Amino acid sequence: MNSLTKVLLFSLLLLLAGASTVTQIIPTTDEQKPTEQKIVVNDAVKEDTSVVQYVPIGKMKVSWYGEHFHGRQTANGETYDMESLTAAHRSLKFGTLLRLTNPESEKSVVVRINDRGPYIRSRQLDVSKAAARELDMLKKGVAKLQVEQITLQGVNFPIIPFN
Repeated sequence: MNSLTKVLLFSLLLLLAGASTVTQIIPTTDEQKPTEQKIVVNDAVKEDTSVVQYVPIGKMKVSWYGEHFHGRQTANGETYDMESLTAAHRSLKFGTLLRLTNPESEKSVVVRINDRGPYIRSRQLDVSKAAARELDMLKKGVAKLQVEQITLQGVNFPIIPFN
């Protein structure tokens, strides 16, 4: 199974886990007409029970890198695959998951930090060519993106191997 498939499967699992929030619905005991059904939502269940949380980091200037680095070793030891949903950051831990959103196109993608960079001071994040394509930023090359870190409630730091 290639890296892109693994990342997409993991992203799907994260989304499904986040969608499993439980809300209890209690019907009223009052007699109603047979065609009307009155439903009252229990206000006691309001806490966030989602396993997946999105922690806003803010906006970052993001560029992408591709062909020149394809097949080379990344900082965490993986082989760089420009068709995987990965990214490079100067200090975030390897394996950190980020949801990136392009405010111009409203498109989002989840990437995993597996490399260090970018080495151009004005940029905070480099994404793979596949991520740039999903975010509609291939042609521009650089974009200001909204960044959120994905955390799993009850997990200190998930180690996610994709090799």
